[in-house]
Formats: sequence, structure tokens, C-alpha cells
Amino acid sequence: MGVRRARRRVAGAMLSSILRGMAAGAAGTTALNAVTYLDMVWRGRPASSTPEKTVETLSEKTGLPVPGDEERRGNRVSGLGPLMGLLTGVCVGAGYGALRGLGWRPSVPVAGLVTGVAAMAGSSAPMTLLGITDPREWSAADWASDVVPHLAYGLVTAGTYAATTS
Repeated sequence: MGVRRARRRVAGAMLSSILRGMAAGAAGTTALNAVTYLDMVWRGRPASSTPEKTVETLSEKTGLPVPGDEERRGNRVSGLGPLMGLLTGVCVGAGYGALRGLGWRPSVPVAGLVTGVAAMAGSSAPMTLLGITDPREWSAADWASDVVPHLAYGLVTAGTYAATTS
């Protein structure tokens, strides 16, 4: 009985870490979006079209069409792009929570940097592999537009997780 209880306790603690990581990742995604929108306002730049291009390319490559007439399909693609970003943020947060559950204990700044880089890789790598973007061709402004929001994501994710730890 004692071994089973101990296993359940460990599994429960890990699940708790993952769920806190998911919530922290959602908070981090909100920070990423806020920083991105502030950058758009500050520089007067348009929103990125890469999320929608990613949806279109995935639809083509998988043979899974986005349903609807031209207008509704376009609206769905416009909604699916940001949802993919939210999913990435929550999943990276879950991974962060799992690492914390396994004993990883860096400082919030270090954890924020690592988590921000993981989120940036989690969003940019698939788009690079699909041929939608090529970071080797990005300008300094392009890099700043990607790095700064992802660092905000990482710091808010790590800070939020730390705030939920008893």
C-alpha cells in the first residue's frame, strides 16, 4: 500500500507541475502577444502573415482542407493561426512544468531565457521546415520582432510558475 501511495503522490505532483506550467505558458503567451501588439503600434508594422501561411501549408501537405466557402475558410485560417501560437505557448509551458517536476531549478531569469528560446524554436522551426520563413534571411528588426516577445514569454512563464509554487 505504501508504494502505491508514494507512486500516486509522485504522479500527482508531476501532473500538478505540468498543469501549473500550462497555466504559466498561457500567461506567457499573453505577454508575448502584448509585446508583439505594442511593437506593431510603436513601429506601425503589420501583423505577421506567417501563422496563416503555416495553416495553409499544413492543410496542403496533410490533405486536410480547411472547410467553408472562400470567406468562411479565410476566417477559419485567420483564427487557426493564432490558436496554433497559443497551443505552442501552452505546450512549452507544459514542458517547463514537467522539467520543474523532474527537479530542474534554475533562477527565474535563466529559466525565462531557456523557456523563451524553446518557445521561439517551437514556433519558428516548423515554419522554417515548411519553407514559410528562413531566419538566415531575417533583418535585425525581424530578429528583434521575434526575440523580444519570446523573451517576454519566457520570463512571464517562469515568473508565473514560480508564483504558483508553494
